[in-house]
Amino acid sequence: MKKADVQQFYQRLRDNNPAPTTELDYATPFQLLIAVILSAQATDVGVNKATARLFPAAPTPAAMLALGEAGVAEYIKTIGLYKTKARNVVATCRILIEQHGGEVPAEREALEALPGVGRKTANVVLNTAFGQPTIAVDTHIFRLGNRTGLAPGKTVLEVENKLLRVTPREFLKDAHHWLILHGRYVCKARKPDCAHCCVFDVCGFRGKSA
Repeated sequence: MKKADVQQFYQRLRDNNPAPTTELDYATPFQLLIAVILSAQATDVGVNKATARLFPAAPTPAAMLALGEAGVAEYIKTIGLYKTKARNVVATCRILIEQHGGEVPAEREALEALPGVGRKTANVVLNTAFGQPTIAVDTHIFRLGNRTGLAPGKTVLEVENKLLRVTPREFLKDAHHWLILHGRYVCKARKPDCAHCCVFDVCGFRGKSA
């Protein structure tokens, strides 16, 4: 995609949604971290239903740790892989308390050292909770980067690095949210909704159709 087209691409996404954010419900960086851990191979809607009960009962790392694996599992059993996730959540809370004073660290290395936290989860927390210009490449953004020609790559990391290079600085903070929402609701996997796409004319998708 040409530089001028990239500028238009992001400008239109911003015009359509000036203040994008995650669709996960949370009130603190800790709750965001837990919600993102739970969202692996699960929908945001499903996670929100579970955390609507979990977070009032355990809003802090100490309260979550006090629930224990069985207690956390009871709240999140409607989510896939809930037993493994409950184990990771409790282990993460223990580390937060013992190594970070009960606070969520704002450094990638520290985040990725937490159980259940990989690069994608760390990027979401760094961007959404701390405003850092990171882009978490999930299946939607990976598809979008390749399909549109914005940041083609064979691996998630390759797409992420290309997005960080080509995205103008003014759009970096919110790029993650614009791209994931566009991929989720417009540039969908099986049938992209090209007729309602605000970047139709600058998109490089060869199969696009109005």
